[in-house]
Amino acid sequence: MPAPDAILVNGRALREVSALDRGLHYGDGLFETIACTAGHARLLELHLERLGEGCRRLGIAISDTALLRGEVAALAAQAPRAVVKLLLTRGNALARGYAVSGAETANRILLRFPWPAEDPQLAREGVRVRTATTCLAENPALAGIKHCNRLEQVLARREWTDATIADSLMYTSGGTLVSGTMTNVFTVRNSLLQTPRVDRCGVAGVMRRAVLQVAAATGIAAQECTLHAADVESAEELFVTNALIGIQPVRELDGASRVPGPVTRALQAGLRRLFHEDAARGG
Repeated sequence: MPAPDAILVNGRALREVSALDRGLHYGDGLFETIACTAGHARLLELHLERLGEGCRRLGIAISDTALLRGEVAALAAQAPRAVVKLLLTRGNALARGYAVSGAETANRILLRFPWPAEDPQLAREGVRVRTATTCLAENPALAGIKHCNRLEQVLARREWTDATIADSLMYTSGGTLVSGTMTNVFTVRNSLLQTPRVDRCGVAGVMRRAVLQVAAATGIAAQECTLHAADVESAEELFVTNALIGIQPVRELDGASRVPGPVTRALQAGLRRLFHEDAARGG
């Protein structure tokens, strides 16, 4: 992805953050990656809801959600197609060490990146995916939120250099499927849509939530559950999601071919309708 064409730090056009920022020192913060098309920040309210839950869990005070909403919307409005990354850290450290004083002031950092048009064949024909050897650690205190410590994903992403591979599925050391390095994962078997629980680790993706909403609205049975490699192997359909790609079917996993199926296609159609409704609401 190209370099950012706009950066705001606490509302100012700056390109630097303090060397004391706790996000830099400890990953003490959260982030959202927001797709913006036709001047509209897609599913912005869902992003802000997840950010709010993350702040509640970490004890980071958001002084003004409306301010965040306005800054994201303003960056989105200035570009026909862009990605806005919003980072919110606890703020600058007031003393050395892990302890929080309670007097920190959160730092908000927004970056806007040009977003080149996607290859439409990826949504139609699917993507190639592999299985990571790097495992995810379980920690219910951090499960579900999109915190800034992504070192496990960094290590997993270093495992491959083939540009035709879109992502890598990640499991816990106990063999439980969690997600991709940058996606959530769904399987379909006997018309039942399943996605891994994220109550012990992993990120509760905004697009994951949207897909489950579409499934409920269209009468597709769905459940969050524990999945293992055998469940992935026996799945009739397999697809990955995130805020930028929407739904992409998996056409190949570890060299084995897959075929996009009818449940995946129905959810893709439902997601397009959801995007249209979201843009019409301006939310």
